[in-house]
Amino acid sequence: MADASPVPPPAAADPDGPDAVRMTWNSWPRSKLEASKCVVPIAATISPIRPSPDVLPLPYPPLRCKPPCLAALSPFSRVDLAAKIWICPFCHFRNHFPPHYSAISETNVPGELYPQYTTVEYSVADSVPSPPPVFLFVLDTCVIEEELELVRSAMRRAVGLLPGGALVGLITFGTQVHLHELGFGDMSKIYVFRGTKEMTKEQILDQLGLSGRGGYPKPGMTAANGVPQHQQHPGGAVSRFLLPASECEYTLNALLDELQRDQWPVEAGSRALRCTGVALSVAAGLLGACMPGTGARIITLVGGPCTEGPGMIVSKDLSEPVRSHKDLDKDAAPYFLKAVKFYDNLAKQLVSQGHVLDLFASALDQVGVAEMKVAVERTGGLVVLAESFGHSVFKDSFKRIFENGEQSLGLSFNGTLEINCSKDIKVQGIIGPCTSLEKKGALCADTVIGQGNTTSWKMCGLDRSTSLTVFFDVSPSDKSQQGIPNPQLYIQFSTTYQNSEGQMKQRVTTVTRKWVDSSANTEELVEGFDQESAAVVLARFISLKMESEEEFDATRWLDRSLIRLCSRFGDYRKDDPSSFIINPNFSIFPQFMFNLRRSQFVQVFNNSPDETAYFRMLLNRESVTNSVVMIQPSLLSYSFSAPPSPALLDVASIAADRILLLDTYFSVVIFHGTTVAQWRNMGYQNQPEHQTFAQLLQAPHDDAQVIINDRFPVPRLVVCDQHGSQARFLLAKLNPSSTYNSAHEVAPGADIIFTDDVSLQVFCEHLSRLAVQS
Repeated sequence: MADASPVPPPAAADPDGPDAVRMTWNSWPRSKLEASKCVVPIAATISPIRPSPDVLPLPYPPLRCKPPCLAALSPFSRVDLAAKIWICPFCHFRNHFPPHYSAISETNVPGELYPQYTTVEYSVADSVPSPPPVFLFVLDTCVIEEELELVRSAMRRAVGLLPGGALVGLITFGTQVHLHELGFGDMSKIYVFRGTKEMTKEQILDQLGLSGRGGYPKPGMTAANGVPQHQQHPGGAVSRFLLPASECEYTLNALLDELQRDQWPVEAGSRALRCTGVALSVAAGLLGACMPGTGARIITLVGGPCTEGPGMIVSKDLSEPVRSHKDLDKDAAPYFLKAVKFYDNLAKQLVSQGHVLDLFASALDQVGVAEMKVAVERTGGLVVLAESFGHSVFKDSFKRIFENGEQSLGLSFNGTLEINCSKDIKVQGIIGPCTSLEKKGALCADTVIGQGNTTSWKMCGLDRSTSLTVFFDVSPSDKSQQGIPNPQLYIQFSTTYQNSEGQMKQRVTTVTRKWVDSSANTEELVEGFDQESAAVVLARFISLKMESEEEFDATRWLDRSLIRLCSRFGDYRKDDPSSFIINPNFSIFPQFMFNLRRSQFVQVFNNSPDETAYFRMLLNRESVTNSVVMIQPSLLSYSFSAPPSPALLDVASIAADRILLLDTYFSVVIFHGTTVAQWRNMGYQNQPEHQTFAQLLQAPHDDAQVIINDRFPVPRLVVCDQHGSQARFLLAKLNPSSTYNSAHEVAPGADIIFTDDVSLQVFCEHLSRLAVQS
């Protein structure tokens, strides 16, 4: 039993391939009309800096085509070794090799021309060494004493794990904002900002004495301790507020020990006054003055909603509930649009400075993740939503950022992504953690999806798992229709970024796909369809539409799209549902759509706007493999009679003598059947003659730990028993093939679901009936 845990697939079976690029269609239709008949958009999901042994490191900068093309030399470039010329596959320009490539020959080819290295990573020589990364912590003090103690201990651990050279700063906030001057160790010194009014960057710098004076304090200004500033610490701005972790660990720990709850009295029937927006403005202003253009993160720990000043999401009156989805639909959330506008402006400021906003929200009610989403997503920040600062979801995720420096997540800074493609292709935009740099050109499509109107995007923060979805438009020019068209299309993704060691790197991935004439031949099109990638792209696409279009009916849109897809690519006789057969390349796609319709991305009824925003932010930034698990969770079954094996995501998989392990990405559920739970409660696993049972109980816990160790944010672990209160975590995700209406057919020991939802079987019957209608 002990050795029966599932064997991880070999590294070669990586579904994202060596380039970490997955496309919805791997053969592309040649015309706009044929592309629209494909129903599923033509899109690529890329992980720009995912580590891989197949990426070739090169110690020099890339060789580029002439402007405006600027594509890098790749294995798809045609090379004339005798004439020392290479022809760009994108613009067909003939480039001469520069003198330092003069030794090129049949037997001496540079690494970027090797056919297997379609992804290479260049070292971008930088004469100035990059400054150390900056971590500016912003702590909420309007929390109860136990929560504050948990924040203190998480902070102490974080500061202890940081590399000694990393710069650290501290802001605490409640009714007012306190910026702590760490470079003044003899006496704690604090700058105080009022929480009620919005402040410009200039006003913030003026109050800190940083406006245009190279970081020296202004004479005559007084800090919170009453000492005139010109008599204080004469160092530059950076060393006053941001110090290397090794130098300020003692001061910081002393500050944390003295840190008290917000002293402002809270009246009965009121919420605490909390000015999250002003605190983040101060943080952004400080970093903009001290460290513009360098790798810096604002790490925000929030324990409740903003109730005053900019970014306010609810009034201090407890009788007014925090906005719900219903309020947003009916325009009955008075503060929502104003707060979103404030965070939109903050996002623009942070992007122009190159800084990241990370959000750790730990509270039983909402804190405003829905409003802050724009600033976190545009800067490529991390987001974690937990119930308490003591919950493992917060504690383990927070620790993972700082473990082994930033190596554990591969945190990187100041990324820029540029896309080049064959001239019959245009870029519509990107969904994911980035911001358009508004670099317009011939490759920009008229229709915009997400961050568009550009071929260049900024990613202030990115890590090894960051993933983006790029939408393409097929728009052949009249010229390309004449003559002999090239059977291949090319796309090049070029990402420049600063890695966690501070070195500048440029990763270039060049991919090719095949054009097909789909009006004459749909077979090649069908063979190139990627079901998982298509499901994830549609989930991201409709999440965006649900947020940006009023009255958008996601379920209806999905149903119509699926019916059109099955009509186009299914094999059937008109009006005969029994004759309907779908190609194996589409066989699990209806199931993905069935689960997407029931998922938290489409059904927002039981979730708060904060939770929905959180789920969508993670859906938009994770790899295709991880995002598929969010849409259609995976289920493993453990029993005496067989080794652990995948089980159908169906209520029929529940049995009294089985343990099930459900992975929904956000939570991992270990579910014991009634018999297994009874035996465990009787303590059979502690008896030497029942070692097999002890191993059966342990196996799902070991496998759950493997999942948890590999994931960020850390998922919630739920251990439950059949018919227990927490069994709902499993039942909500299962196909309701047996409900209270069919309870008489249920096998003994199995289970039923109390729902009026249709089952997958009924869904597919309806689908085949509608797909074959003439």
